[in-house]
Amino acid sequence: MILEQFDLSGKVAIVTGCNTGLGQGMALGLAQAGCHIVGINFAEPADTKHQVEELGRRFLDIRADLMKTECIPSVIDQAVTEFGRIDVLVNNAGIIRRNDAIEFTEQDWDDVMDLNIKSTFFMSQTVAKQFIAQNSGGKIINIASMLSFQGGIRVPSYTASKSAVQGVTRAMANEWAKHNINVNAIAPGYMATDNTAALREDEKRNQDILARIPAERWGKPEDVAGPCVFLASSASDYVNGYTIAVDGGWLAR
Repeated sequence: MILEQFDLSGKVAIVTGCNTGLGQGMALGLAQAGCHIVGINFAEPADTKHQVEELGRRFLDIRADLMKTECIPSVIDQAVTEFGRIDVLVNNAGIIRRNDAIEFTEQDWDDVMDLNIKSTFFMSQTVAKQFIAQNSGGKIINIASMLSFQGGIRVPSYTASKSAVQGVTRAMANEWAKHNINVNAIAPGYMATDNTAALREDEKRNQDILARIPAERWGKPEDVAGPCVFLASSASDYVNGYTIAVDGGWLAR
């Protein structure tokens, strides 16, 4: 039956940056579908842990600064030691820095690129090695953005990093599909999260954005949970290297 293909009972999913926002929404969606969750965060994910465990799933809390890629092997080792395997990786951790391109600093460039794309690639590489060692295949879900398709305003390093996420998703999918590893991405539209607080508080920018969204609202974390579960499940076994826009129709406008 088709609904059985969405069942993730007993699977183990790593979700980075799941203490709040979209990461929390995806972690809870995966847990509702049956996954145990490995949360990799810089800050304490107490609320996410509580909600996952209320669903009857296990939650492994790992703290790490993913800007420093040297921590990645030990992070993955901890997950495998605890659960014995990994089935899904969601590369959600990310940051944004805003300034005019003419004034943008090298530090703001490097910080965003290190977390948003460098850690995404090396987390994926390390987990893909684990998938191959397990001889089980697996699912990698990267978090792209509307700015994987567009230039944006006052966010040059974010635009660069999210454009790179879309490209590297395709590149990894090309190489790893033969190992039954599916690599895809979700491009959230304008979501009501901490990253967009400044935009929502700016009355003009807020109205300009809402006027462009056919759904006439900002997205919510739960809006990305369904696409995440789909990409994590066997229902997406023949989907490779694709970026799904979850944007209320923004790109169609």
